Amino acid sequence: MSGTQVAQKLLQAAHVAPEIFQLRPDYRALLMVVEGIPPGPSDDFSEALLKEAENSIKDKLSNCPVTELPHIAAWREAYKGFGAKPQKTRNSLEALTRRAQDGLPRVNRLTDIYNAISVKYQIPFGGEDLDKYDGSPFLVRATGKEEFQTFSGGKPQTELAAPGEPVWCDDSGITCRRWNWRQGPRTALTDDTSRVLFILDALEPLTDSILAQAADELASALKRLSPEVQTVRRIIGPSI
Repeated sequence: MSGTQVAQKLLQAAHVAPEIFQLRPDYRALLMVVEGIPPGPSDDFSEALLKEAENSIKDKLSNCPVTELPHIAAWREAYKGFGAKPQKTRNSLEALTRRAQDGLPRVNRLTDIYNAISVKYQIPFGGEDLDKYDGSPFLVRATGKEEFQTFSGGKPQTELAAPGEPVWCDDSGITCRRWNWRQGPRTALTDDTSRVLFILDALEPLTDSILAQAADELASALKRLSPEVQTVRRIIGPSI
């Protein structure tokens, strides 16, 4: 079985639980597997993308507060829907957008690239190292008994997911809490990552067209790193 066929099989097995769509009938997830990425740290290419994103968000925020940007406002309402306080628990898009005003973080080339495109298109992104991933992704609402491995003050820590919060998981456990709030270190991208599962989360008013454009730009950016890069994607929605 070729790498592309394996990726297609992984994506076809991915699923979003019905209770997620009951919470937000407008929710869609674009999943994209990218393989053949040359490993590497932050570089001039990722730096240029970050600066472009920083400039684009400064233009947007010159006329609009962060909390009133349309997709951020939608995610704040979604967080309220499962009991989170958006002023205390900010989704990844809002957190990045706020940081972009003073400068986005420089982490590693892959993370820098997808953070830049996340901010530019105003879409929450996640990136998981497929070599550390177990099975196919699925999104469910937590029971409150699921453990989440993270770090606090540089030390390993185990948290329990809050009852009802949406959690992305693989067969070994939670990979991201509260839909797109905090990713776990187990599957985090590093300078050595060459195979990635990207997750793009969308709510109205963001359209499927803009969602696809963001995925196209991400694929194009990664293919500039090497002609060996291959991508496969799938959108999951309430009727897809």
